[in-house]
Amino acid sequence: MGPDLSIWDMWWGFNKQPYLNLRSHVRSAGVRSISDDFYLGRGEEDQRESSLRPSEALIRDRVVPALMKSLETEHQNDILTGCLIALAKIGDIKTEDGSSEFVRVMTRFLKSGEQQISETAALALGILADDRSVPALISLMRSDEEGRRLVGKAVPYRTRAFAAYGLGLVGNKSTENEMRQRIVESLVATLKGERGAQPDIKVGAISALGLIPLDWATDAAASGAPDAAIAASRASLLSYLIQRMSPDDRGEGGGEKDFRVRSQVPIAVARLLASHDKIPAEMLPVRGEAIERLLELVDQRSKEKHAPVVQSACIALGMIGNACGVGDEGEQNRQILEALKRIAKQSAANQTEYFALVALGEMGSRPGEAGNRDLQGDAEKALMTALTRGKGQKQPWAALAIGVCGNALQKNGGALSPAAVLAVRTEAKKEKNPELIGGYAIALGLLKDTESQDTLLGFLDSKAFSTDEARGNISVGLGLMQATSAIGRLSHMVQKSKFRPPLLRQAATGLGLLGDKTVVAGLVEMLGDAKGLSAQASIASALGFIGDAGSVEPLTKMLLGESAKQTSDVARGFAAVALGIVCDKEDFPWSMKLSTNVNYRANVSTLTNTMGDGILDIL
Repeated sequence: MGPDLSIWDMWWGFNKQPYLNLRSHVRSAGVRSISDDFYLGRGEEDQRESSLRPSEALIRDRVVPALMKSLETEHQNDILTGCLIALAKIGDIKTEDGSSEFVRVMTRFLKSGEQQISETAALALGILADDRSVPALISLMRSDEEGRRLVGKAVPYRTRAFAAYGLGLVGNKSTENEMRQRIVESLVATLKGERGAQPDIKVGAISALGLIPLDWATDAAASGAPDAAIAASRASLLSYLIQRMSPDDRGEGGGEKDFRVRSQVPIAVARLLASHDKIPAEMLPVRGEAIERLLELVDQRSKEKHAPVVQSACIALGMIGNACGVGDEGEQNRQILEALKRIAKQSAANQTEYFALVALGEMGSRPGEAGNRDLQGDAEKALMTALTRGKGQKQPWAALAIGVCGNALQKNGGALSPAAVLAVRTEAKKEKNPELIGGYAIALGLLKDTESQDTLLGFLDSKAFSTDEARGNISVGLGLMQATSAIGRLSHMVQKSKFRPPLLRQAATGLGLLGDKTVVAGLVEMLGDAKGLSAQASIASALGFIGDAGSVEPLTKMLLGESAKQTSDVARGFAAVALGIVCDKEDFPWSMKLSTNVNYRANVSTLTNTMGDGILDIL
């Protein structure tokens, strides 16, 4: 049957990274803010050096050789894929002749007989974000002669999709607009030329387009290729994507246009528009056209019959809209507000309703061009009504939306009304369901409502909330609100949870958020004492999430099999993954660009799945 996708923590799982900002807590005492620019690659500049960040010398002299050696000597899938992704996260250094050793190594694994390894190598080329990998990725996505040579056969659809996502990641980080244009042109050509029944390649291509920050306008001459005009500027790309949002557009040449493909378009459009870098005045009509089309999709009389497309439109409206209520911008925002309020008032307890609640929280927190927030109160009122009058899942969703709103307001100079904070606190005290309490705990953490810390600590003692899931979410909530009085309790929980991986990871995350510098040393000690292979894997995984420079050596020894105790291949694979996370060149996970605001209800297997081999399932 699969997991229940309507539950609040499914959304949190995909969207939590910018709120946790965990790596900055682990590596330094300071907390960095994050803007809406992160998915376009503009929110990752490190603002503080920290001695807890692994040094470049440690990474190049110890970690990289260990990963390279493992790629040469190992044959187990988990170890090889873990090492490939780890190298991609670390990043290559240029050689004297300008070549890339990492690109060469990853390209070699494209020809692996194991599909998992081959497709991971394609994705690793994207995560590496090196312009030199673009020709190979384009050939893989197209499955042209060169692509078939690289893999030694016709390129499987999964590898083609992974290559498309990878092109988006490279284009996201590329500093050359001509390179970004080249990537966009190839993605558009693939969208137009793909006629197969498998939607994964098109989903990958559209998702990738949403990540590439083309210049708004350009005087560059067209390359002469059929799709050069679309790739000329961000405005022309947006116009093309807006046309593809029409429910009457069933694809070029009369071919079927899968609703899962169509569902990706609003998100891609919103990512290109919602970067909140200054939109040139002459480009504002493009924004207006996008909003108009999105409002058509969510309208009660919409011709769109597939719920996931409407859900994506709700998400996109929350990303683009803001709380300004004056002028032409204000009029559009009022239309967005009314549309989302109408959907959020529904009582069908459906996913569209829940996404609309979060969208209200996002737009209600964001000031307009003039700093006006006239509509914030209306958005808050709608969320409080859903919180106090809703039933079941709707209440934690509303609480989470209020938390999202309040958290963003704290970062951009605004403030949530005391009544909204009090409403979340009050409803949390009433909740008895362990599956729902975590939504309130996370919301109170996002709001940094320290008056609730005693309540959350009490929840940890309650038999009603004794499940690992509930206690884990409460731990994260305490960490988010900086409840330092919880450090002792969470430390004890970590010590007792080595055979309960999810709880261990959540409790350790809470400690990491609280800036506890002893948690990593404690996990390293636990790793040294662990006798069971499952405990080793569990602890190594937790170290990946909150590890610092002190965890590098024990993880490297585990990967190389140099530990005193026997180590399983699974545990060594986790060690490789953990090393990649700890030594990551970026402050936020690469997957955050694709996972934040993703509509996981319009899913394809290469994006995420219960088998754990979609791109968003890769740590």
